[in-house]
Amino acid sequence: MIDSTSPELPDDTAPTPSMTGESGALPRRLNLLQGTALNMIDMVGIGPFVVLPLVIKTMGGPLFMWAWVLGAFISLIDAFVWAELGAAFPQAGGSYNFLKISYGEQRWGRLLSFLYVWQTLIQAPLVMASGAIGFAQYASYLMPLDDWQRRAVSGGVVLLIIALLYRKIDSIGKIGLIMWGAVLLTLGWIIIGGLTNIRIPISETVSGMFPAIGSVSGGLLAASLGQASVKTIYCYLGYYNVCHLGSEIQRPTRNIPASMFISIAGIAGLYLLMNLSVVSVVPWQEAQNSEFIVSTFVETLYGAGAARLATILVLLVAFSSLFAVLLGYSRVPYAAAVDGRFFKVFARLHPTRQFPYVSLLFLGGLGFVFSLLFRLGDVIMAILAMRIVVQFVGQAVGLLLLHRRRTLAEFPFRMPLFPVPILLAIIIWLFIFFSTGLDFMLSGLTVISLGVIAFMVSAGLKKRWPFEPTDRVN
Repeated sequence: MIDSTSPELPDDTAPTPSMTGESGALPRRLNLLQGTALNMIDMVGIGPFVVLPLVIKTMGGPLFMWAWVLGAFISLIDAFVWAELGAAFPQAGGSYNFLKISYGEQRWGRLLSFLYVWQTLIQAPLVMASGAIGFAQYASYLMPLDDWQRRAVSGGVVLLIIALLYRKIDSIGKIGLIMWGAVLLTLGWIIIGGLTNIRIPISETVSGMFPAIGSVSGGLLAASLGQASVKTIYCYLGYYNVCHLGSEIQRPTRNIPASMFISIAGIAGLYLLMNLSVVSVVPWQEAQNSEFIVSTFVETLYGAGAARLATILVLLVAFSSLFAVLLGYSRVPYAAAVDGRFFKVFARLHPTRQFPYVSLLFLGGLGFVFSLLFRLGDVIMAILAMRIVVQFVGQAVGLLLLHRRRTLAEFPFRMPLFPVPILLAIIIWLFIFFSTGLDFMLSGLTVISLGVIAFMVSAGLKKRWPFEPTDRVN
């Protein structure tokens, strides 16, 4: 719950001069509606349109709906962790600050926050690349594209996103609302179109979710559900985007938690209705093999012309998500730089438009390169495996540590049944991590190991912790 009577946070938890840097502070211009819109367009993207068939194939029938339910449940549980931290520390950078403060700014917090920024330099461009590659894949429904043409389309999309974000946050909030409208229009058309033209009774899908459970062994079901949930949770990621923009959100102690829970509830409802709508028109046996499921769905109902229009709307949604993704992640290296723990050049704000343009250009540039090099299937698993240990599990454990050192009055938002949601989040995220498979687990751990080495080398050269003992403990 949000405690509006809680006293103001002490000075050490509020944004400090070091958070603003010499370049000036980021203005708080985004309201609840705009923050929620940016969350939701980040969450949707191309994900549900390319993942829906993969989830059906993984689960092998109506059980696929449980993967979407589990994805929503994981997001909701994890959002309680983000809500407490986001309301208490509404600063640019999100997890960077959460990890730094939770583990102690002069000790382990230095390592954990460094590792998060280290991963962000890789995972943020990968997220951009995954959306851009998916965009190009879906665009091939409109016109035949060979491999190099798809790469050219995906790279061009990234460059256009960079150009759109190269402006004041005021304009970005308005653009975000327009893109949010496109998301709702697309999903609304799919849902209403399918549910008003049912060809396969919904009762068959719903009833098929339950008897099938008894006919599948527990171990096999858990393994399939884990693999499918890796894909569905990828489609929910982004509910915390508002935390990365914490220093630009109005009334952050109220709006940050509210925007996350509204986003998760709204997107979960839309995803479940969309899945029901699609399989009520296209048999799941056919849907699982469709490369353009939304286009196939609309073509079945309204013909080829309408299918082309639906494809254009899907591409607009994917484009909107990339817009929100780069916007949020561009604040992470900026936050670390103004804190004196990353390259100083990333702390620069545009002299007239007041946004971290160096960080934006760097991450966007890497996203452009990655979009030319990788395939969609290779990056989805890698993105999630890379995030779980440091970001999701790390900050959940960090919140437990923080509660041992601070009073309840210092948390404007308080989760119900503490610490049950935190413990559940840790267990579930570890389950998802193992479900990504050995290769992706090892790749994620390799990135972390390289980050630890880079941190130790940097700390040794600068004679900082752990090479220079300090009596200051945060």
